[in-house]
Amino acid sequence: MSPQCCIITIGDELLMGQTIDTNSAWLAAELNALGIRVRHRVAVGDVADDIREALDTALAWANLVIITGGLGPTADDITKPLLCEYFGGQLTENTEVLNHVTDFFTRRGRPMLERNRAQAMVPDVCDVLFNNVGTAPGMLFKKENQLIASLPGVPFEMKFLFSNRLFPILKQQWPVAPLLHRHVLTAGEGESFVAERLVNFEANLPTGIKLAYLPDLSLVKLRLSAEAHLEKELDLAFIRLKELVAPILVYEGEKKPEKALYELFTVHGITLSLAESCTGGHIAARLTEVKGASTYFRGAYIPYATDSKHQVVGVPQAILDTHSAVSAETAEALAHLTQKRFESTYALSVTGYLEQGDHDNAVWIGLCKGDKRLSKKIVVPYDREKNTQLVVNTAMTMLYKWVLLEEQAPTL
Repeated sequence: MSPQCCIITIGDELLMGQTIDTNSAWLAAELNALGIRVRHRVAVGDVADDIREALDTALAWANLVIITGGLGPTADDITKPLLCEYFGGQLTENTEVLNHVTDFFTRRGRPMLERNRAQAMVPDVCDVLFNNVGTAPGMLFKKENQLIASLPGVPFEMKFLFSNRLFPILKQQWPVAPLLHRHVLTAGEGESFVAERLVNFEANLPTGIKLAYLPDLSLVKLRLSAEAHLEKELDLAFIRLKELVAPILVYEGEKKPEKALYELFTVHGITLSLAESCTGGHIAARLTEVKGASTYFRGAYIPYATDSKHQVVGVPQAILDTHSAVSAETAEALAHLTQKRFESTYALSVTGYLEQGDHDNAVWIGLCKGDKRLSKKIVVPYDREKNTQLVVNTAMTMLYKWVLLEEQAPTL
């Protein structure tokens, strides 16, 4: 049977909103790949009684508890001594950890303070999860058929310890088959409208197959999930799902739009350039998050001010005077001139107003390939941050679908 897991994250900064808890999301995805279900995620502050209460509650039903945070060298890092007391142990100096911490500071030419030496003190009732990339070791406690792992809160240290220390232990302890997932990304309809398309489909799904809606601004990702023994039924349901959402389907798979664009452009040996006015480089930033984006992405203009559209990119002043900077004509001219300047196969442009109350709260997206031009107007009804994300998502998926059609490429 699949183990039941609870993730406990510790730190006042999480509850104050100063730090976003990315650890839980990452851990949940990794555990899911192992077939381990996360039933609860709990955040508590650096308060001993609150941590004990969270542990008591989790251990009443969970056979796996993963704790992150509170293992550093400062006074507010109370997790290690608390767990030592909770499981009835004594703190003892671990020679291997001490040698590692000493070497850590020596190689950096920095003195090792007593608080740093204290990192080598670990409970004698735990297995040490050795941390090669930091000074705080992880700890693994065992209580009958339950495992309790304590990992650092620093994300890269937590990921290292989970992947290299805890993952092999969990895989051996619970060799269960992972859940299977199938994903499609849709664009152009809100979650409720997509759900309306799928009312009968969802109602008639075979037992054991679940449909989930994962909405984003202008996008809805759909996920079908089932256990491994239902793979054949899952694949048949996935074929039917794609048929029902075909008019709004962008691509299948779990990848982000920037990764999908990278794959599409590199497979066909084609290139892209951008002219981003209102989004100020956000699309370029997303594209270049993907390693190797330089193989297809040639560069970008950011003609934010109206006069720069003419002076820098070369949009004729007559177009700006006659149609304004926020128009189909300007968007298409920006894309066309950018494509020529960068000698790219395709160009994408955006120009518009992102603030609530600015004119008609509209943004124009322009596309160009040679003599072919396309533009689309979208309404942006949210605040500036959300509107930016909406435009970026819409522009990237619009580009993907147009390039796919132009290149007559199979869906990736």
